[in-house]
Amino acid sequence: MLLNLASLTGLIACLWIIAGVALAGRFYANYSHTQQLCSELGAAGSPTEKLSPVINNYPLAILFCLFGFYVLDHSSTLLVSAIGWCVIAHGIGTLVAGYFPMDADPYTEHPSRSCNIHTIAGIVMLLSLLVAPVLVFFTAVPLSFKLFSALCLVLFLLFTGMMAQEYNKRGKIGLYQRLSYGAQLLWLAGYSLLLNQAL
Repeated sequence: MLLNLASLTGLIACLWIIAGVALAGRFYANYSHTQQLCSELGAAGSPTEKLSPVINNYPLAILFCLFGFYVLDHSSTLLVSAIGWCVIAHGIGTLVAGYFPMDADPYTEHPSRSCNIHTIAGIVMLLSLLVAPVLVFFTAVPLSFKLFSALCLVLFLLFTGMMAQEYNKRGKIGLYQRLSYGAQLLWLAGYSLLLNQAL
């Protein structure tokens, strides 16, 4: 039973973040899930600066790392091990991004040291779940999952491009960030289910 649960920590993390962001948003007056970034929930000076990392970043970091170590423990090739390390890197990035809050204004011209560290952690998170599904193409998984991985990558790239456009015009950046990250988490949930079915 514990083995089954460990294999599903990737899926659990994806469900957790949906509930966690929704919950934190309730304690942030006039917070807009379409106009504001998820990280603004934990931004310096925000009403949920202390709450958001506790219910989102820290437990999510544990879940991501647990799943990454599960992948490592059940790896038979270097490529699968690399996927596990990518997920662990994502977990560590999640932890760091929670500990070092971004600035209240995401458009500030001179970000603080904390915000710069937060941004670097975010880049690690983004790249780790970009590399992982690419590596899957070279592993022994069903063709259907490779096609699923390709779809998630296309959606991620599409929504990330749209997020960049929205950022430049100060539009619905929150919506496209959620869709972009959602595509990556969808892949992670799918990979978690795939490994669970292999037990």
